[in-house]
Amino acid sequence: MTVPAPSSVPGSTVTSLGSAHVLLTGGTGFVGQAILERLLSSHPDTTVTLLIRPKAGTSALARLRHLLKKPVFASWRERVGADEVERALTERLRVVESSLGSLPALPGDLDVVIHSASTVSFDPPIDQAFDTNVGGAVGLYEALVAAGGNPHVVHVSTAYVGGIRKGVFPEAALRHDVDWRAEHAAARDARARVEAASRQPETLRGFLAEGRAGHGKTGPQAVAAAAEEARVAWVAARLVDYGRTRAETLGWTDVYTLTKAFAERAAEQIWAAEGHRLSVVRPAIVESALRHPYPGWIDGFKVADPLIMSYARGLLPEFPGVPDSVLDIVPVDYVVNVILAVAANPAGASSASAVDSGAAGAVASGAATDGAAPASASASAPEPQYFHVASGNSNPFPILRMFDNLKTFFTANPLPRDEHTNIPVPTWDFPGVRKVEGAIRTAQRANDWRERVLVRLPSTTRTRTALTGVQTRRADLESLQSLTDLYRHYVQSEIIFDDRRTRALHDGLPEEAPADIGFDVTDIDWEDYFQTVHFPSITAMTRAFSVRPAAAGAVLDARALPQRSDVVAVFDLEGTVLDSNIVEQYLWVRSNGFRKAAWPAEVASLLTGLPAYLRAEGRDRGEFIRAFLRRYAGMPVSRLKGVVRSAGYAETVRRHTLPEALARIAEHRAAGHRTVLVTGSIGTLATPIAHLFDEVVASTMHERDGVLTGYLAQPPLVDEARAAWLAQWALEEGIDLTGSYGYGDSHADLAWLEMLGNPSAVNPDANLAREALRRRWSIRDWSRARGSSASGTSTAPAVGTTSKGEGDRV
Repeated sequence: MTVPAPSSVPGSTVTSLGSAHVLLTGGTGFVGQAILERLLSSHPDTTVTLLIRPKAGTSALARLRHLLKKPVFASWRERVGADEVERALTERLRVVESSLGSLPALPGDLDVVIHSASTVSFDPPIDQAFDTNVGGAVGLYEALVAAGGNPHVVHVSTAYVGGIRKGVFPEAALRHDVDWRAEHAAARDARARVEAASRQPETLRGFLAEGRAGHGKTGPQAVAAAAEEARVAWVAARLVDYGRTRAETLGWTDVYTLTKAFAERAAEQIWAAEGHRLSVVRPAIVESALRHPYPGWIDGFKVADPLIMSYARGLLPEFPGVPDSVLDIVPVDYVVNVILAVAANPAGASSASAVDSGAAGAVASGAATDGAAPASASASAPEPQYFHVASGNSNPFPILRMFDNLKTFFTANPLPRDEHTNIPVPTWDFPGVRKVEGAIRTAQRANDWRERVLVRLPSTTRTRTALTGVQTRRADLESLQSLTDLYRHYVQSEIIFDDRRTRALHDGLPEEAPADIGFDVTDIDWEDYFQTVHFPSITAMTRAFSVRPAAAGAVLDARALPQRSDVVAVFDLEGTVLDSNIVEQYLWVRSNGFRKAAWPAEVASLLTGLPAYLRAEGRDRGEFIRAFLRRYAGMPVSRLKGVVRSAGYAETVRRHTLPEALARIAEHRAAGHRTVLVTGSIGTLATPIAHLFDEVVASTMHERDGVLTGYLAQPPLVDEARAAWLAQWALEEGIDLTGSYGYGDSHADLAWLEMLGNPSAVNPDANLAREALRRRWSIRDWSRARGSSASGTSTAPAVGTTSKGEGDRV
């Protein structure tokens, strides 16, 4: 039912909470911090109990101490001094260490409860939204009933609980007959249902296929991890979709507003229906402070800020909003002023009996005095009262006007693209949400197609830079899609929030009341607020005008190597030290002493088997090595060793050894580092360069009667097998892997490279390049200088020679 607006006679609104005992939830959040600061700075006789959850090993009291060091409290700290801050911590502020879902017994002498805790996300999984917003409210009000007191509860909601509607939304209880308890139970069951569905064989097979496609060459554990990551993401996405879809089918914009509406109903049924006093404050979009504690104060990005910064960074070429739709923004200090004014003026109380100075506040609130039992709730308690803190009715600010302000500010103050250029701001034509979403989908398809082409091209500096651009573009498009999904209803809204009750409360403020406790939104000059307060605040907070390092291009750690004996430098052979692969190595062997008449048949056989080899390589590096090394079947071991010792083979290896690799190996040895060469191929083939390393770890072939059978003597040391070997070897040798170095060229090397503190991708394939760019690893382009000395540097031993005291360790 609609309650008549309070008197607007000046002086009829009480401004003091006196010596009231206030319970505050959500005190570490944006609005909660501002409420606490006001209680400390403007209501010095109050006692405040805060519900604070321990976090990451930090106690609730420690979190409160850290909280009071934040900028919002700076003016209060400076004004009262360190001793008074400490006194407040020990005498005025009390901490109940708990989350809303598991409350201990609450104090029975509370005068005012301000419930401002809630999820800060519009689109969380449905069970999380219900547990936080609905379950939290239920837990609080049940605990208050059990405490036996009769405090005035100020329930902070949102103006958007009105749902998807057009026209004026009154300051009154919501009209709906949805069974919120049944919806809460269904939301909690949703996770179990979705988790079960994600574990069905047909669903799991899809996750496995996705994992194999992206990580098959890295190894089975990488595939399993990717599959499980995909399953978890699928569950989260389904639960988000559950929430969004259920909210829309019930007439709300999203699960946030749905659960906030149900939390109001919980407050009405659990608290107000039992005769207790309840006031509901519904802010619209809360943004930075206009005056208090200082102009522009804000704590993190709020509702409108991602849109603002996306525009400034050129990521919003168009906007899905309606130009005449009202962007209902209100400064946070106005919201806090309304909350505290409402707290001091419970429904049905005159200025004389409201929560005022001295003990009268406690008596009026029904709390115990002089040891008496708490007063019970009045059977004739007034109906709940509702207050909208919004600007759209009294001082509207349409989307088109917001665009004009954005364009004006960021044209005059463009964000830098780099040291020499700025980001141009787009011009919006407001084509409508369907066209904007269609353009996003088209751009995503084009970007995906470009990526598919790039990953099939040879990995070069140019293709890697292009691939980085693709990844950046994907992130930008995903952000744009997310913004469109989240804000669709808010930027096309045709709802107007009636604020007559709130205006009457403001008009009742005493004439001598300080200006900064008022909340008349008609006093706000929106152009001045955005141009001189809000935009400068959020750009400073994000350091938006700082020149950021370019995201594209390779990263290279050029620091000198430290002198250490407890680290290792691990080098892959094919594609990293040698500009070759095991197919070429096989041809080198066959070309030494192979009859020329046999070459056509050998080449034909190799070409015939090539498609199968390529398929095996795409699936699993080990499978490819096993398949290809079968070609050595029937070769005498003595012949293979003779070929490898020959001058021709050594010269071929010399010509294919990368000079930069030789130089880097020499640098590591000069720094005292252990050096290890690893290959999945036959160790014998690495003989000409084995002397460059302290250890060579490779495969060996099975032989029978001095003849190779074509089978490996043990599984090839590739991908995760190499990682497992490295972990065990480092443990046995006392090697510090976090300070060690690794050099590999293939996505199959990812499993062992990521174990090392200093990984480098050398001439990487497209998939390894993508990971290296994402992880900011060093990327090295090593090329073969034909006809030059293979040493690459005077400090590197020549290929095919053996340094003093060194020998092959294969």
